[in-house]
Amino acid sequence: MAAAAGNPWVVLQHVSFEGPGAIALAVRDAGATLTVVRIDRGEPVPAADSLDGIGGLVVMGGPMSVHDPLDWLSEERCLLRAAVEAGLPVLGVCLGAQQLAAALGGEIMAGPIPECGVGEVHLTAEAVDDPVFGPAPTPLPCVHWHGDTFTLPRGAVRLAQNEAYENQAFRVGRCAYGLQFHVEVNAALVAHWGPHLPDGVFVRASDVAHVSRTGDGVIRRFVALAGGD
Repeated sequence: MAAAAGNPWVVLQHVSFEGPGAIALAVRDAGATLTVVRIDRGEPVPAADSLDGIGGLVVMGGPMSVHDPLDWLSEERCLLRAAVEAGLPVLGVCLGAQQLAAALGGEIMAGPIPECGVGEVHLTAEAVDDPVFGPAPTPLPCVHWHGDTFTLPRGAVRLAQNEAYENQAFRVGRCAYGLQFHVEVNAALVAHWGPHLPDGVFVRASDVAHVSRTGDGVIRRFVALAGGD
């Protein structure tokens, strides 16, 4: 199943305050429509056999764990696995990256320390030739908000890491990406995050301006993969 540039995209959103941010604008600027499935509102995960005609799949973050006893988590992993097998552009962000890793055989576990706030990751040597991360700077500014980590699935390529977490970003195949960190942030999204951040952690719009500038390029290069670029 080949994606086409104008085919509609699907985003799975798990909580009210972690929407697609800059991803939505990049998809629309590419001439495609975007459907946001609100898991937090009880909307069902699309069936794994319903991917025909889809331009790409994005799975967002959330405070839940991959191991929580929620039926939709396993349904989401089935959808992710099917999308990867179909060769669609797939992006998992934070929880979504952990779900992607688990769907493809990786192990999910607690990380060494929680990471939350504006930070950075370092791109690996393998990222130099990657179509999404190759043009990006290293260190790459980002926003962290996670406490779990994962092992890489078989065949995955590590693209980013830092001192605390060895696996911050990976790619499987041509166009399936897992990002433990956030680069989709913009001022509107950060405003929604504020009341939900841990005590003592503040992420302001001004703090993430440089994240947005570099992150927008990462997001747009990923979306371009739907056109075979």
